[in-house]
Amino acid sequence: VFKGGMLGMIVATIVWVSIFLYIVFYYLYMPSLSHTRQVHLQFTACETEKGVCSFPSAHVQLTKKQQLLMIGQRYKMFLSLEMPESPANIDLGMFMVCARMVDKGGVLVSNSCRATMLHYRSQFLNFLYTCVNSPFFLFGSKEEKQLITIELYSDFEEHQGHQVTDIYLEIQSRFIELYSASLHIQAHLSGLRYLMFHWPLLSAIVGVSSNLFILAFIFSLSWYHLYMQNEHGGTMFLDFMKKSLTSRSFRGRVWGGRSYIEDLDPRPEKQSGSSSENDESRSSQEFFKAGTGEELGYYLDGED
Repeated sequence: VFKGGMLGMIVATIVWVSIFLYIVFYYLYMPSLSHTRQVHLQFTACETEKGVCSFPSAHVQLTKKQQLLMIGQRYKMFLSLEMPESPANIDLGMFMVCARMVDKGGVLVSNSCRATMLHYRSQFLNFLYTCVNSPFFLFGSKEEKQLITIELYSDFEEHQGHQVTDIYLEIQSRFIELYSASLHIQAHLSGLRYLMFHWPLLSAIVGVSSNLFILAFIFSLSWYHLYMQNEHGGTMFLDFMKKSLTSRSFRGRVWGGRSYIEDLDPRPEKQSGSSSENDESRSSQEFFKAGTGEELGYYLDGED
């Protein structure tokens, strides 16, 4: 009962350790899927006339101390612009959006520029769109605006020695009108990370089973080693003594060629009525009583 209870406790421990190891591996290996930062654009106002006298720009701080992006993982970066369908934006046409990524020391890691514009809508389609959505416009549930998404990076990968901590954004147009802007960073999963994210149950079963197999194999080897050592430790010593006493050098030095192998085995043997065997047994017992460490040491030195 005691051995069964101990075995059950060990099996339960191995199972829980396997699950715990998979959970730790999942959170260390899988990156955060998305990061969102609000972009607060700034510009220089004109002194003599209304409007903007500089390109709108913003500084986005990704992190201060800890690393935000995982090294070796590819990311996609998007800038979302919420723009009203005003006459100024419609007449604006195309404009450029640029991004500069720097590390903690201010070293430029990468830069990117992309062109974009409002989605075109003809006058007739614009009239129909306004008529259909006019009730929503009146009650304020919808607005005449467009959400423009610009892909700044499609395959960005963090460098080992230059982790990105800050991003500088600039919209190269003085006549653009914006409601808000936001930066989105999404992890582009592939390989094992893709499988672990899209098939979490299957990945968990395979991962926990692998941990169970490895831990059970290690435990079995340890259990076998300790059990066999405890069971056969004394027998191994007796086998060594038997082999030693049968050697000619030892018999010539101590007993003049006589061998007492049978008396070294503690296992019970069949009783014999002959007086010669009893004499042999008594002689072997006297040998162990009278034998000194010096004689055994002398023998072992001679064998070496």
